[in-house]
This record gives sequence, structure tokens and C-alpha cells, in this order.
Amino acid sequence: MQLTLERVTKKVGAHTWLYEQSIVPKSGAVTVLLGATQAGKTSLMRLMAGLDTPSTGRVLVDGKDVTGTPVRERNVAMVYQQFINYPSLKVFDNIASPLKLRGESNIEARVKALADKLHIGMFLDRLPAELSGGQQQRVALARALAKNAPLMLLDEPLVNLDYKLREGLREELTQLFATGDSTVIYATTEPGEALLLGGYTAVMDAGELLQYGPTAEVFHAPQSLRVARAFSDPPMNLLAGTATAGRVQLAGGPALTLALPESVSGPVTVGLRASALNVGAGEGDIALSGKVELAEISGSDTFVHVDTAVGELVAQLTGVHRFELGAAITLYFSASQAYVFDASEKLALAPAWRKGS
Repeated sequence: MQLTLERVTKKVGAHTWLYEQSIVPKSGAVTVLLGATQAGKTSLMRLMAGLDTPSTGRVLVDGKDVTGTPVRERNVAMVYQQFINYPSLKVFDNIASPLKLRGESNIEARVKALADKLHIGMFLDRLPAELSGGQQQRVALARALAKNAPLMLLDEPLVNLDYKLREGLREELTQLFATGDSTVIYATTEPGEALLLGGYTAVMDAGELLQYGPTAEVFHAPQSLRVARAFSDPPMNLLAGTATAGRVQLAGGPALTLALPESVSGPVTVGLRASALNVGAGEGDIALSGKVELAEISGSDTFVHVDTAVGELVAQLTGVHRFELGAAITLYFSASQAYVFDASEKLALAPAWRKGS
């Protein structure tokens, strides 16, 4: 199934929820809609599902215009972050409902397999009201997966789950999506989730579709500063600078020698991902001295906030490290890891990367 959104917009009264945009999600693959709250992800998914009609533009499925076709006449599965289950049906029957509608055989085995993958196999005889919010969310997700619709829309489906379970289910979902043939649209606010799911990513911000392409390509080569901001967690470190003849002089800091296009000169913004900053020096690295403002541990990484002459920087260090607040510290980075955005905030230079990385 090939879904196409052609120059769609969505306005509600005087407010524009979606500015004109076109997207052709890769058929049979996962497309992640990545953006902050109110970026327009849910509004776009509702147009895809047929729950809303675009103010302008068209929605096509396999070349057929379905813009005005209601959701009940489309073969779509959708899961919201606000889970929806049949309250009078036990968990087994909730999951089995789309299978029964299609008259499929071997329903019991299919339901149990999905329930086990989503860690709800022990709840099959319970009603949704007897489950926690996270458990109910997994029931709704299992029912959507059981439907095996050609188009599956998942709107932040793991947001109500605890950290450990969420991490495990992300891996399970990646495997389930890889073995299916549905076109999956998956909305999230988390860059890490987009990277884990792979496939393709559409970056959205304030109702605009900024960039769409293979996830690794969008991450490593963001076309604009807005995309770089959206697709970086923690946020990309952004430093003011001035470009002249292949060099960038950082405001209040050192100069970087970079392979900039000749057309790039004047004010620029240099971007450094937190993972590009280290506390140990490598050959040819650039040093930035400062003081520790905050150190926090998340998972197996330590995030150090450092006040420097070029601004506040955040370094992501592998492992658990101890830092005293106010202590002197020197961060190091290679100029080869720097992004450069020109005065119009368009990408001028990105670190080299290999496809598949």
C-alpha cells in the first residue's frame, strides 16, 4: 500500500495546525514523525487515518483519492497515547476482535503470541478496568498489531509506560515491524526512539514538515538548524561564530579550520552534539575550559553541563563519572565533528558519516 499526502494543510478557525506539506511514506517501512508537543504529528496522522479532512490538498492510497473517505471505510489501525479499549471485553477478546471480524483461524495462538511479546499474557482473562494505564496501553497496541492493517498509525504508543518496559518494548516493536508488511507511521517526541526504530524519519516543528528521509541521513545531515535542534537529545550545543576563508572564529573562543564551501562567510552557527565532547584529549583536539555547573547520570551515561567562554555546553560521557560543582574542567572536541549552519540557518557543513552507521 502506498500512502501519499499531496500539499495538505489543516486550519481550524483562524489557526493553522498544518502548513502546506507533501509526504510519501516508504511503503512497507516504518516512518517516524519526530517533533515536540504541538509540532503537528497527531494532526497529520488524523489526515492519514481519515479522522479529519485536510483544508486543502489530497490524501491518496495507491493513487486513488481517498481525501473524503471516512475512517470506517479504510483499513487502518491506530493507537493513541490515550489508550482506547472495549471496556466490557476481556483482554483476550479485545486483542482477538479484529481477528474474529476477519474470520481468521488459529486466533488463540495469535493472541497469546502477541500478548507474550507485550508482557500482558497473564492478564488475558481480566477486564481493561482491572489493569494499570500502562497495561491497558499494551492491550490497545496488541489489538492494533493483531489487525495487521496495511496502514498502522501509532501516536506515542509507549509514552505511558515505565522506562524499563518502554526500552524493552521498543526492541520488540522493531522486530515486529521488520517481520510485517504494514506501512507504519510512528509519532514520538524522542530522537532516541527514532534512531532505534530506524527506517525513515519526518521531522516536524510548529505545523511544518522540515525534512523527510532515511533516519540516519536526517540525523547525520540535518538540512537546517531547526532540524538539528529537533533531532538531538540532549539538545545540540550551538555556538556563534564568524566564517572567513575556511576558518570559523568562535565568539569568545578558538578558531576552527574547516572545509567550508567558499560561498559561506560571515555569521554562522557551529553545532556540536553532546557526544562529540570529551574530557580526554585526542590528537589535534580543540580545548574549551570552564566550570562544572551540573552533572547528572541517566542510564549508563553522565551529562556534564559546563560554563565556558563560548557559552554553556553539555557533554555526554559514557559511564558514570563524578564531578564537583564549580570545579574547573576542560572539554575537548575534534573540528571534524562540527556542524556549521550559515546565516540563513541552512546546513553548510556536516561531519563525514558512512551510510549504515
